[in-house]
Amino acid sequence: MTVPARQVRAHYSADTITVYQAYSPQIARPAVAAGRFVAPFKRDRMTWIKPSFLWMMYRCGWATKPGQEHVLAIDITREGFEWALARACLSHYDRDLHGDRATWSRMLKTSPVRVQWDPERSLHLTALPYRSLQVGLSGEAVDRYVDDWVVAVTDVTPTVHRIRELLRAGDGQAAAGHLPVEHVYPLPAPLAARISAPAHG
Repeated sequence: MTVPARQVRAHYSADTITVYQAYSPQIARPAVAAGRFVAPFKRDRMTWIKPSFLWMMYRCGWATKPGQEHVLAIDITREGFEWALARACLSHYDRDLHGDRATWSRMLKTSPVRVQWDPERSLHLTALPYRSLQVGLSGEAVDRYVDDWVVAVTDVTPTVHRIRELLRAGDGQAAAGHLPVEHVYPLPAPLAARISAPAHG
């Protein structure tokens, strides 16, 4: 089956969706202990959440990059996730979606949420011919994320290290067995149009 160029894939339940972030121990450990983001996490910076586990692995180098040594799986409410998408602006100009650059520029300046589509990654972190969603939260969206949307914060770094070890040992099948199961997320048509993706996957 052909995968659409832009499609939201994630691990989700009836009420929550799992997104990933990677942080230093100084931010990750207090967040896991509190079950939410606390100081020294900074609300005044844009924070990017990623539904794709493998794209997060590409970004953090299997939890080896400085400041990204801990990978967190954050369960957030689907209601919150969809609130974000409903207020999102693409990080790049799309003539079919925005009409003109001035309109897009105004949206970008006023939207608390930014979305971008980057090449999805394989188990070996090579680029795939379809894209994965990244969601950038700022302002009101960060406050809602921290205060209202987060249901659970889990440090999945041990699993990340295990997958990396198996890959280095040449056992891709065993490594793949540790990956979270991700399915196409059922986007309502208005949200899909907002982020330039096909509706309902």
